Amino acid sequence: MSFRASLVAILVGFLALLLVPATLRPAVAQEGSLFTVPNLHVDATGASSTEALNAAIAQGRARAFQILYRRLTRQADWARQPPLDGASLLRLSRGYSIANERRSTTRYVADVTYMFNPEAVARLLRASQIAFSQTQAHRILVIPMSPGVGHGPWAQALMSPSLREGQVPFTVLAPEEDVALAGLNFDAAGWSDVAAVAGKNRVTEVALVQAVYAGGKMTVNIRRLGATEQPTKTSVEVPMTGTVGTTYPVAAQAAARAMEDLWKTRTSIDFSQRGRLTVDVRVASLAQWGAIQTALAATGNVTGTTVTAMTTGYARMNLTYQGGLEQLHEALSGAGLSLNNRGGQWMLAPSRQ
Repeated sequence: MSFRASLVAILVGFLALLLVPATLRPAVAQEGSLFTVPNLHVDATGASSTEALNAAIAQGRARAFQILYRRLTRQADWARQPPLDGASLLRLSRGYSIANERRSTTRYVADVTYMFNPEAVARLLRASQIAFSQTQAHRILVIPMSPGVGHGPWAQALMSPSLREGQVPFTVLAPEEDVALAGLNFDAAGWSDVAAVAGKNRVTEVALVQAVYAGGKMTVNIRRLGATEQPTKTSVEVPMTGTVGTTYPVAAQAAARAMEDLWKTRTSIDFSQRGRLTVDVRVASLAQWGAIQTALAATGNVTGTTVTAMTTGYARMNLTYQGGLEQLHEALSGAGLSLNNRGGQWMLAPSRQ
């Protein structure tokens, strides 16, 4: 067989693979962190050392699942957590690891990391008709305002180490960057007003987090600005715990939860909703095309792909997906792909680094 014939055969075989609808699942690395609950302290007693161990692990698994459930779902759905017995929780488990173990003949104490099976958890939540997010949030930049930009007690509260382990990782604007945002208006600011500091911090999303004290109460206002997104806003009232200064740490925790809920509202997938989208892809090389297919396979709410046309440097695909179009856009972004509408036609491409 000639070299040319061999190349044609390879390309035909490659295209045939692309025409088969993909069975898609979340990326392994993402699953590992998102569905793992680390360092949960357990302490239980029993008639024997073994009974104490089993009781401690079982009690910790129930607490770990509640943490996981709240991590994946919106706060409005927390009261809908499915009630599960020990056997049901065990079927969701992928295992656990133990650290700092101490035991006696009747007591067991340890720090336990629990791993849950992403597919089993997803099946449970889908069956319960509970929308959930299965993507890892990107780091964002938080700009503290009280009510204007500044690095007083409010900024210090947002920089607390206790807020670093949240679902939405964030960096607080550095004090030396305040001058670049002097006069920033919370309600009127757009992406162009924060693009420079966002670029310096290597983020594509900024949250203006404003604490306002008035009428004996504190309100935290959050306004999300994205490079390619429409601004979104939310507010939460925080009960006073004495003075304004002593209330700031509580308000910072409320702000972190509100940012998580704002993100989950965009990414939580309603699996009873389904859609189909035709996208065009510009193909620079076979390697790039393969990378796009791999990225699609890492997008949890994409359920199938079919190539409907392909020529040199161009492909048209049908994507089937669960949830809404906004959730699809967010999930693809998390997998390293950008989805944009240009003149009525959707374009899919690798995200710019």
